[in-house]
Amino acid sequence: MTHYGIKILRLLLLILLISGGGHISHAQSSIDLKKINLPPGFKIGLFARVPNARSMVVVSEHDAVFVGNRRGGSVFVAVDKNRDGRAEDVAQITSGLAMPNGVAWKNGFLYIAEQHRIFRVQVPDLKSFGRHRVEVIFEDLPNNSWHGWRYIAFDEAQRLHVTVGSPCNICTTRGFEGTIIRLDKNNRAEIIAKGIRNSVGMDFNPHTGQLYFTDNGADFMGEDSPPDELNHLKENGQHFGFPYFGGGSDRTEEFKDRNPAEKTSAPVVNFGAHVAALGIHFYRGTQFPKAYRNDAFVAQHGSWNRKVPQGYRVMRIRMDEKGNVLGKEVFADGWLQGGSAWGRPVDIKELPDGSLLVSDDSAGVIYRISYKK
Repeated sequence: MTHYGIKILRLLLLILLISGGGHISHAQSSIDLKKINLPPGFKIGLFARVPNARSMVVVSEHDAVFVGNRRGGSVFVAVDKNRDGRAEDVAQITSGLAMPNGVAWKNGFLYIAEQHRIFRVQVPDLKSFGRHRVEVIFEDLPNNSWHGWRYIAFDEAQRLHVTVGSPCNICTTRGFEGTIIRLDKNNRAEIIAKGIRNSVGMDFNPHTGQLYFTDNGADFMGEDSPPDELNHLKENGQHFGFPYFGGGSDRTEEFKDRNPAEKTSAPVVNFGAHVAALGIHFYRGTQFPKAYRNDAFVAQHGSWNRKVPQGYRVMRIRMDEKGNVLGKEVFADGWLQGGSAWGRPVDIKELPDGSLLVSDDSAGVIYRISYKK
């Protein structure tokens, strides 16, 4: 068993969440859900308190949500056994990892992406979790902490995709830097998208199977430049413009006199500058009104290098069945109050009942958004 296997095993053997214990509590920022604005019929509640909650994966067979963490080196699990929309127990299941932001699930295995590698552990049930060998499946990720929080997701063909940020604000990249890679059945990596500054969110359109991903524009290019992006990968090998473009069609000062050697793809949606677009999720359920069935939701973490802050909300991207963008609008906001933010949305996932989970690493919680006529 590897060193990481021992760390996971020792922690998990101490977890009592299956028998009704093991709940952990941490100091949290003030949370006032009455401040959140939603369309009529929608409501927001608290699903779980999870320190620095980042990327999520819903595992319905265990009534569990596994949650990655950028700062604490830990992965958590929140369990809602009675399926009432609020986790009864939250437990820490790893420690000492290098920015384990990305989590994914396939065929009984939990996949965890660290800054420099990806490993998996078998989870036949939560009671026995930690008794199985940990397997490192890929360890050639750039070991750089700048934009080193990886995001991972499986497509319908069960191929693992990994976002790899550029290790800079604006610079030339090399190797896997500034790309999205895809692992084949032998865990060999292929670059399928490049020219990306920092994507921390992707999902596959359930109608077309094609990949859509967010990308954060460059810093220090101005209050309203460059835009953050939502991109659409239509074929392998597309180049999305970085570092020649800081975001959208806005050229970077460092590369303004140099043109890309290949054709670049423009974003399908331009967001506001510095809103920090992160998690994206295509709605697949039936709880929300029919008008939402083709749409995607994008979490905006919020600006930090802008005099007047913006973001701190969840956007709705209206699409048709072919994945063409029809428009964008605010779906949920209120985390930003009078120029000060009390929460920062990160990732969006869907529970089996069709409600949405939204993680918030600033408030240290996961929200649940539901709809009832």
